[in-house]
Order: sequence, then structure tokens, then C-alpha cells
Amino acid sequence: MAQAILDVMPGASTGTVQVSDPLNFWAGKRVEPRQQKNAEPVFEPATGDCFFLLCLIWSKRDKPLALVEKREKIAKLEVINNGKSITEALVDIDIAWQCIEYYAGLAGALAGQHVQLPGGAFAYTRREPLGVCVGIGAWNYPFQIAAWKSAPALACGNAMVFKPSPFTPVTAVILAEIYKEAGVPDGLFCVVQGGAETGTILCQHPKVAKVSFTGSVPTGKKVMEMSAKGVKQVTLELGGKSPLIIFKDCDLENAVRGALMANFLTQGQVCCNGTRVFVQKDIMPQFLEEVVKRTKAILVGDPLLDSTRMGALINKPHLEKVLGFVSQAKLQGARVLCGGERFVPSDPKLVNGYFMSPCVLDNCRDDMTCVKEEIFGPVMSVLPFDTEEEVVQRANNTTFGLASGVFTRDISRAHRVAENLEAGTCFINNYNISPVEVPFGGYKMSGFGRENGQVTIEYYSQLKTVVVEMGDVDNYF
Repeated sequence: MAQAILDVMPGASTGTVQVSDPLNFWAGKRVEPRQQKNAEPVFEPATGDCFFLLCLIWSKRDKPLALVEKREKIAKLEVINNGKSITEALVDIDIAWQCIEYYAGLAGALAGQHVQLPGGAFAYTRREPLGVCVGIGAWNYPFQIAAWKSAPALACGNAMVFKPSPFTPVTAVILAEIYKEAGVPDGLFCVVQGGAETGTILCQHPKVAKVSFTGSVPTGKKVMEMSAKGVKQVTLELGGKSPLIIFKDCDLENAVRGALMANFLTQGQVCCNGTRVFVQKDIMPQFLEEVVKRTKAILVGDPLLDSTRMGALINKPHLEKVLGFVSQAKLQGARVLCGGERFVPSDPKLVNGYFMSPCVLDNCRDDMTCVKEEIFGPVMSVLPFDTEEEVVQRANNTTFGLASGVFTRDISRAHRVAENLEAGTCFINNYNISPVEVPFGGYKMSGFGRENGQVTIEYYSQLKTVVVEMGDVDNYF
């Protein structure tokens, strides 16, 4: 089924693809959804001992070849699935196979600890699978998130049932079939489609041991509440309103590039985006002039064209919501320096698409809605500051804590600010890079647990202690 979809991609164009194949993947094949209520279980247990399965599968190859060889076709499907530019989608596919390869390498290195005890006794620990894990993905990085959640889960010997966002249902199924082609046993990675009701069933199912969720704070709270009834482990990667601090001693060219990367990737629909851009007053005029010039030059349009740098937002209600934030910002006193309007491409197939021009807001205050709330669109709010102490305090004045950034040539200041920012990630002289070797996750209401990096193994396994007595048992009775 997947091969048929991938094969039509070279001839497909934005806005013309209709998917008729079933998008549930169960027990190693695509299946039509069953109409009878509770006709099948909501999980597929692992088939046998698969603790080092991912390592063994990928040790036979130089790279995950199916992902690499089909990279361009999958990326094209992701563009149509999500609306982001083909340039970004290709990077997403690369990150996905790098993630799988990384955890395949870690799988064979999972180890416990040996502890020597008095009298010749000893203890050791071992990492064991949790069982069936649930992954619930977001619509901004559909394929990449499916890889980020499934690779460490499988590497630790778990099975995973993955539910993509109903807005982007397609590419997770492609990943499932790539796993099958690589040799993953049937049932080890399943994809189930659905919305809130399906998510509720997955979170509450008694055979599910862990839930990993990426999405909004309100939904994350519900996931945590539902999972708590079964005392399930939970990883939450939620929203953000991240600060990007630009000091006057920065390399201004790099700072402008960083601000663009922090705000306009995937049409601004990125949870860790640095949408509160604090600029030291001394360089505010130069910064605004350059960032506005670069923002106006961003080419918006058909995301399948190599020249396009910004595609379409996910759907009409979300576009209207983002445009509403801009209108509200103007009413509260912000000044629109560029963009913030609906964009109509010249291509007649795309005139009803959900495009908007990237926006830069000046004259912002910390108490404005556009500065306090996550917009999740291509809207940059720029705020002036005077001192380091002041800006760190303002940067931390938020319920979120996913990411942060600082641009400065003063290395002492860079590390000092990074230490004091309340966020799970701090970028120094860069922004929005996501190497798989580095943990990613939030502070405060941006969630807990981590994805990527070695530490994620701890979130997809459980630790067992074994105590071995080599002598006689003491008799106290």
C-alpha cells in the first residue's frame, strides 16, 4: 500500500493528492478501521524478546537504507501532509534516520551496574523493557516525531502504538512499513488513527505501560491525568514561549540569522521557537532594520518548490487564530513592521491555501498577549532591554520553559545567562538545531522527561535490582 503512495509522489503537486489507502497499521499490514465498538485491543504486544532487536536489524546495514533511498519521496509526502517547505522536510527525514541509527547503536550498549557487598555478596542492576508504550504525535513534525518516539522505545525492547495527529495522518504509516521492511516483527510498531477519543482509550488502557505525548499544555494535562489513573509513566513535550536574548556585543549578522531561525521554521509552528526576541537598546535600530529586510525577502508559496522558504499553515482555523493574534497585538499597541497578513499565491491551485506573510512586531511590552501566549505561527515579537540582570528576570517571567537563546561574544556572560535561564535547552550563538545526541525537553509547564540523547533510554526502560547472597542467611528468629 505504502509503495503505491510513494510511487505517485513524483507526479503529485500541492493540493491535488487524495489518499484512499487505509492508514491504520496493525500486526504488520495496513488495515481498514473496524466499525464495531471495541472489536480489537488497542495494543499489539511485542513478539518475543526484542531487547536488542533494533541494534541487530541495523547492524546489517551501513545506514537505514529504506529511509535514505526513499528520502525525497517521503519528504514530498510530508510536505503535502503538513505544508512545510520541501527544504525543511528533507532535513526532517534525515533527522529521523539519524535518530533510528543512533538508538540502534545504543541498544547493544545498554548495561546495568555491579555493586560489591560485604561477605562476598553482590548486587547488580539491569534495564528491562516497560512493555507497550504509546506515542502521541503532533502535526508540526509528523514523521520526525514518530521516529523520535519509536526508536528509543524499540531499542529498549518495547512495543509502541503510535497515534499521529488527525491533521497529519499519512507519514507515520510510511515509517511503520519501513520498520517492517527492515525486519521489525509484526506488531512491534503499530499506527492507529483518531482524535481525542482514541487518545483517551490509549492513555487509559490497562496494558499500556507508558505514554509519550507531544502537543499543547491543555491536552498534556489531560494525558497526564488519564495516565495517572493507571500509574503509567509519562513523557510530556508541551508548548513554549521561549526567549531569545541578543546583547549589543553580538555578531549582528548571526544574531539576525538566529532570530529568523527561531521564529519562521515550519511557518513558525515550532514549540521551542524563540518568539520573544529581547534586543539590547543600543543595537535595536540596526537589528530591526536588518531583520525586517530579511523577513520581507522570505519567499512564501508552493512548499514543493525548492525556492520556497515558507509554506502553508496547518489549517484554516489555525491561520485565523494566528492572524487574530496579530490583530490583537495591534490593538494593544504593537507596531507591525512587516507581514502579518494572509498571503495569496499566484498559483491558482493554491489561492485558497492557508498562507500568511511572516510578521515582525515592534513596540511590544511584556504584558501583551502576543508576548505572553504561544502563537504557534510566523510572528516575532521584539522587545528592548537595558541590562543582563533585567532581561534574565523578564525572560524567566513565563509559565513555559522549553527553550531559550543568547547571542553574545562574551563567553562568561553566555554561560552565566544560560545557567540562569529557566528552560530545558539554551542555545548560545545559534537557535533551533536539534542533534539527536542532545536531550530535548522542558521545564515548568513545557513538560517533563526528555527525548533524544542517551538519557531517553531511562524513560523507555525500568531498572531492576538483583541481590545475590554468596553465604548463609542470617537467622534472627
